[in-house]
Amino acid sequence: MDYCKLPCSVLFLCLFISFRLSYQCLADEVEANQTAQLLIDASEGSGHPIPQTLFGIFFEEINHAGAGGLWAELVSNRGFEAGGSNTPSNIDPWSIIGDESFLIVSTDRSSCFERNKVALRMKVLCNSEGTDICPSGGVGIYNPGFWGMNIEQGKSYKVVFYVRSTGAINISVSFTGSIGLQTLASTNIIASASDVSNWTKMEVLLEAKATNHNSRLQLTTSKKGVVWFDQVSAMPLETYKGHRFRNELVEMLADIKPRFIRFPGGCFVEGEWLRNAFRWKESIGPWEERPGHFGDVWMYWTDDGLGYFEFFLLAEDLGALPIWVFNNGISHNDQVDTSSILPFVQEALDGIEFARGDSSSTWGAVRAAMGHPEPFDLRYVAIGNEDCGKKNYRGNYLKFYDAIRRAYPDIKMISNCDGSSHQLDHPTDFYDFHVYTSANSLFSMSHQFDHTSRNGPKAFVSEYAVTGKDAGTGSLLAALAEAGFLIGLEKNSDVVQMASYAPLFVNSNDRRWNPDAIVFNSSQVYGTPSYWVQRFFTESSGATLLSATLKTNSSMSLVASAITWQNSEDEQTYIRIKVVNFGSDSVKLKISFSGLDLNSVKLSGSTKTILTSTNLMDENSFKEPKKVAPIQTLLENADKEMMVLLLPYSFTSFDLIKETVSLRIAEADSSSISSI
Repeated sequence: MDYCKLPCSVLFLCLFISFRLSYQCLADEVEANQTAQLLIDASEGSGHPIPQTLFGIFFEEINHAGAGGLWAELVSNRGFEAGGSNTPSNIDPWSIIGDESFLIVSTDRSSCFERNKVALRMKVLCNSEGTDICPSGGVGIYNPGFWGMNIEQGKSYKVVFYVRSTGAINISVSFTGSIGLQTLASTNIIASASDVSNWTKMEVLLEAKATNHNSRLQLTTSKKGVVWFDQVSAMPLETYKGHRFRNELVEMLADIKPRFIRFPGGCFVEGEWLRNAFRWKESIGPWEERPGHFGDVWMYWTDDGLGYFEFFLLAEDLGALPIWVFNNGISHNDQVDTSSILPFVQEALDGIEFARGDSSSTWGAVRAAMGHPEPFDLRYVAIGNEDCGKKNYRGNYLKFYDAIRRAYPDIKMISNCDGSSHQLDHPTDFYDFHVYTSANSLFSMSHQFDHTSRNGPKAFVSEYAVTGKDAGTGSLLAALAEAGFLIGLEKNSDVVQMASYAPLFVNSNDRRWNPDAIVFNSSQVYGTPSYWVQRFFTESSGATLLSATLKTNSSMSLVASAITWQNSEDEQTYIRIKVVNFGSDSVKLKISFSGLDLNSVKLSGSTKTILTSTNLMDENSFKEPKKVAPIQTLLENADKEMMVLLLPYSFTSFDLIKETVSLRIAEADSSSISSI
C-alpha cells in the first residue's frame, strides 16, 4: 500500500503541472492575439480645453437622501406636521411611553408658528407620589429618528424643542437604546408654571456616555398635568463646516471634486401634483417656521430643514457652482396654463433675487438675515425637469426664458428638451439630456455626441446611469459601462459642458431607486462602483483633452481618452490616460506619444489605477465597502512608448508625470500598492 502512494502522488502532480502549463500557454496565446494601439498627440497646443464645469453632482430628495441623510437632523417629523394639518392626526414615527391609564397623547392646532400650527398635546394622568404613581422612568413620547439615531460616545448633541404647560414641568430629555433600557445621555428640564405658561424654547446639550447606532430620543415626565411639545430637534454638534450637514456624507461628495451641484430635483421639483411640489419660499427662514411638505413622487414627508438656502451653502462648501431647477407650472398630473403662468415666473425671479440680490433688495435681505449677506454665485437655472413634450411646456418655458433674460442677461438657462440630434424650436443656452438604460446600450453611447452639431446650445447630461438587471444595487458591470460613456462625454466636451450621475444617495432603509452612487444608514456609508468611476474623472474639469486614437480590431470593446492636468498639491503636470476594456479578454495595449520631448516622461512617481473584480455583478456593501474599488500601483514602465495589459472587464487609468530632461530622476522602488 505504501509503495503505491508515492508513484500516484507524483503522477497526479505531473498531470497538474502539465495542465497548468497548457492553460498558461493558452492564456498567453489569447493575450498575444488581443492587441491594440493608442496614439496620443501630446504636442503643445494640439489639445483643446475641457470646460471647468464638466463633471459635477445632482442631488434629489429621493431615497431619504436629505431627510435622514445629508441633513444631520436626527428627529423625523420634528414638528408633528407629517400627519396633515387636520387634527387629531398621525404622529408617526413618534410613539408613546406608557399606556392610556397613565397618559393621553393627541395633536391640536395650538402651535405658535403660523405656517405649521400642529402641536403635540400630552395629558399626564399619573404622578411621582400619591395614589396614581407613574411607572419607573416616567411616561412620555419617543422618536426613533430615521431607522435609528446614531449616538456615539464622547460626542455632543444639541436638543431643541418648544414647550408650554398648564403647570410646572419636570421633563427628562434623553437618548436611549432602541427599546429604552440603555441610557446614553440624559438631563432634566425643570420650570415653573409661569415660565412655561406660553410657548418657550428649550435647549440642552447632551454628551453621550456610550455608543448605540440604533438609538431614540425620549421626552418623559412623572408629573401630572398637560404639556404641549412642538418643533423637537436633535442635531450632532459636529457637522460639516458647522452647516448641519452630515460629515461623512459630504466628505464623500468632496472627494469627487464636483464643479457644480444641480438641486433639488428631479421629480421632487415637479411633484405628482403641483400642490406637493417643492416650493423654495416655504423652505427658507428659521427652521422652526418651515411648514415642510409631503413629497408625493417618492412618498415621504420632509421637514425642509434642507431647504433652498442650505443647498447654496452646500455648493459653497464644496466649491461647486449651484444649478437651481425650479418648477415651471407643471407636475406629473396637472399643469398651469401659459395664460396663468406669470405668478410662477415671479416666484422664479424672486428665487434668483434671493440668491443673487444685494442685501438691500427684498429677497436679498431675507438671505442676509439668514446669515449670508454676500450673494451666492448662481449662474445657471433649469426651467423644469423632464417636461418637454407636455402641453404647456413650450409656452411656459418662453415666459420664464424672456423674463429671466431681461432681468438677468448673464444667467444661463437649461431647457428640458434634448437638442443632441435636432435643432430646438425655442432659444436656450443648454439642453438637458437624461439616459437610464442597460450596460451594453450605455457603453455604446460613448459615441452619442460624436456627430452632434457644434453650433447652438450645449448639452447638459444631468442624469445618467445603468439601470435594471445589469445594475443590481450597484454592480461593476454598470460602472464599467458608465465609465465608457463618461469617456465619450469627455472626448465630446466641446459640446457637452456638464454631466452628473443620478441618483446620488440612498438610505439603505428606503430604496426607492436602484442603483445609486452612495449608500448609507445611520452610522455607515460606502460608495458603489459607479461612485468610484466618478473618482477617475476628478481632474478632468478644466484639464486639456489630447487627441487619442485607438487602433483595434472590430471585436474589441475599448474606449480611451487622454488629458493633461496640473496637480495643485505637488505642482506637477500629469498626463492621464483612461481606458475601459468592456470585453471578456485581456488586451495588450501599446501606448505611443507624439509631440513629447525625449525623456519627458518621469520614470518615478507615475501610477496605474485599476477598477475591476472577479465577477461582473460584484457589488460593495456595508460588510465589504471596497470589494469593488480602485487599486493604485506605481507604473514601472512609464515612457513615450509602453506596453500595458488591460484586464478583462476593467477600467484603468495611467497617470504619467511630465518633466524636462534636466529634472529627470531615476526610477524609484515600484513595489508599493495602495487604494484610492
